[in-house]
Amino acid sequence: MKTAIVLLAIVAVLPPGSPNPDVRPDPSTTANPATSANASAAATALVIFGSDTIRAEVANTSETRSRGLMYRDEVPDGTGMLFVFDREAERSFWMQNTYVALDVAFIDANFRIVDIQQMEPESTDIHDGARPAMFALEVRQGWFAEKGIAVGDRCEFIFLP
Repeated sequence: MKTAIVLLAIVAVLPPGSPNPDVRPDPSTTANPATSANASAAATALVIFGSDTIRAEVANTSETRSRGLMYRDEVPDGTGMLFVFDREAERSFWMQNTYVALDVAFIDANFRIVDIQQMEPESTDIHDGARPAMFALEVRQGWFAEKGIAVGDRCEFIFLP
């Protein structure tokens, strides 16, 4: 029997009282997205790599992380899913029931990409991050290469209501 576990991983929340300048609040709200309570409430985040931005759905519960981008027929350009975890750890993903080819970037607690992998649709191959990660960002396959974004690059998050 196939297990319905899902894709990607990694997107974390800083402990309260440890604000990070790379996590910026939406100017229209006074909530601090660097706390786990606020990040848990976020439905969308902007993930910014210099002049390139992804508008990402936030997967920050076991249920949303397990479902990931399963059963989608497309992932429009400039969109994706940000997986947020409560701590940095080894992360693994697969593509069961995912119909779109994706790239996954594993991102550490310092908002630095530690690995990028390409994943093929409906594959049960396991994709282990090269290093521990607190976040993972899934986007349309090829997006990172097209934008010149690579391992070692940094990003920042803005959690939106």
